[in-house]
Amino acid sequence: MPCTTSGSISAIGPSWRPHDEPETSGRRALVTEVLERLRDAQNRHDLDAFVACFDPQYRSEQPLHPDRTFVGREQVHKNWAEVFAGVPDFQAELLRWADRGDTGWAEWHWHGTRTDGTSLDMRGVTIFGIREDRIVWGRLYLEDVEGGQGIDQAVQHMARGSG
Repeated sequence: MPCTTSGSISAIGPSWRPHDEPETSGRRALVTEVLERLRDAQNRHDLDAFVACFDPQYRSEQPLHPDRTFVGREQVHKNWAEVFAGVPDFQAELLRWADRGDTGWAEWHWHGTRTDGTSLDMRGVTIFGIREDRIVWGRLYLEDVEGGQGIDQAVQHMARGSG
């Protein structure tokens, strides 16, 4: 598959769009509408509107943390009620997204200040399955932003492990 500089993954794959770049398809994709509704509810701290973005049988997976898997939007409600209470100025930035059929990929930056004064600064990607304007499944790859380790140390750790 040839590399391109157009921002397109490939002719057969989705295109990444910065949050402020309009879609050119002539219609708003369902995935885009759901992602924007999700982001807007997060930024308003509107827990009911946020939870309404999810199917009652939503399945969440975090492949880097397999013990965090759950099913049901009740857990979504519980999780985000705690986030909104613990990070009263929580903000979600939808940096880029792509869609293919009923699947959406989104790059996020979540940030704010916790009630204890420490910073929340997370970045990563979510992959969501969308059906009938609700998220039915998600795979989350979001982590705390870390400093202190340059590329050489990161590659050495990848190649040799810790030790």
